[in-house]
Amino acid sequence: MRRAAKARARIRRVGIHRLTVHRTPKHIYAQITTADGSRVLAAAATVQPDIRSQLKSTGNIEAAKLVGAAIAAKAKEAGIEEVAFDRSGFRYHGRVKALAEAAREGGLRF
Repeated sequence: MRRAAKARARIRRVGIHRLTVHRTPKHIYAQITTADGSRVLAAAATVQPDIRSQLKSTGNIEAAKLVGAAIAAKAKEAGIEEVAFDRSGFRYHGRVKALAEAAREGGLRF
């Protein structure tokens, strides 16, 4: 908890938008919030019908890649190009890594 609070305080101090990731065994969620966390600017998840219809299973790396591409596209629409990646304590591997790499390929910088 302290580690997460320190990282988020650093992001707030820098004043950059934050890409937050949350995963469960069945789904993965990503959202871009303001630096202080008061507003959600863009969101994508495997529970959304447009993303879910393209997938056979929602709890795998392919689903994470699709969510990463979707969040990058929505960020571009909102005029956001640079974000800070907040992995919410999840290790940077597997689905979290796939989402981050797909977001980078979609044009987000972090």
